[in-house]
Amino acid sequence: MDKTAHSSSDIKTASQAALLSLLNLTLLPIIAFSALLWIYNKTQPGTIARYHAELGIKTNLFAAIALFLVSALMIAFGGFDSAWTWVYVISYFTIVHTTFIIFAVWALVRSWSGEKLNKLM
Repeated sequence: MDKTAHSSSDIKTASQAALLSLLNLTLLPIIAFSALLWIYNKTQPGTIARYHAELGIKTNLFAAIALFLVSALMIAFGGFDSAWTWVYVISYFTIVHTTFIIFAVWALVRSWSGEKLNKLM
């Protein structure tokens, strides 16, 4: 665990970054990601705010890659008219996308306390 004392403004910025990561995955894709990039650019390296901004960016980029991969699989294996399309879509959202959302919630909770994710990143 990171026991370094962080300023309240760093913790607030880290929380904003984590919240934007979650919002990008749920309600405001692209808009929230743009705001997350803006937070990343205004933070200093080595701070908890930069850490959570980087974590959010990486999480959302991995989620985008997964979404494009599933879309490519749907097109490759029968297109959007295939009966298997719903298998891919439902499997993706119940397994993969939900995992990204739960991870983002975990990061948000950790950012509220000014901590990192137990040396994961």
